Amino acid sequence: MIDEILARLKQKHRTVPFPFKNIKLSDRYNGFPEIKNPPSPKIEDVIKICPVDALINHDGKLKLDMGLCIFCGKCSKKFPEYIKFTKDYSLSVSKREDLIISEDFHKKSVILREEIYKLFGRSLKLRQVSAGGCNACEADCNVLSTPFFDMARFGISFVASPRHADGILITGPVTKNMHLALRKTYDAVSEPKIVIAVGACAISGGIYRGLEQIKGIDSDIKIDLFIPGCPPHPMTILDGLLRFIGKIKK
Repeated sequence: MIDEILARLKQKHRTVPFPFKNIKLSDRYNGFPEIKNPPSPKIEDVIKICPVDALINHDGKLKLDMGLCIFCGKCSKKFPEYIKFTKDYSLSVSKREDLIISEDFHKKSVILREEIYKLFGRSLKLRQVSAGGCNACEADCNVLSTPFFDMARFGISFVASPRHADGILITGPVTKNMHLALRKTYDAVSEPKIVIAVGACAISGGIYRGLEQIKGIDSDIKIDLFIPGCPPHPMTILDGLLRFIGKIKK
């Protein structure tokens, strides 16, 4: 027992400090994209490089859909003069259209519905639903419960039953086999309820768009928070959740 205590004292404090400051992510990490509009003849060449059709030619203006983007960095390697991925991990938005960015794009703040804030502003209990995902987004959600991220200190936790949840956090492209289970889970959560889409698959179908899945969450389900990525970094998910409940406001 003494050896364990000495080891713990040697390790010191391991939990990431809050407010988050000087968070150093991997050199390979691709965060919030910055776009410079290329000359019109060049736009089609840039668009063709994207393996998931996340780049768009909108009336001669280059746009990037973060809801489709898998942040592979292929476009920035081929055309670094037009697309750059920063180390900014704060990617979450409240509206699907705010995930589509361009050269003159200004980041939008997460907007929390007033009735949701009154009920859940101090804590958040979520039922996680893996709707046919590859387990990457699921793993990065689960790691938030470890001592380093420790999302429970902010009053956020995953619960075993939708009856105990304030809302659901959905990962995966929603396969046909998981569609009914997702709908039943959604219906089991009491009103007012929260829906959070984590990852490109939940938002748009991601790289698994095909015949056996429905390209993300049903359109009649109101999504309150979009967290893009493939998978999103745990800091991206935690940052989005904290902005959602008002712990981070800028």
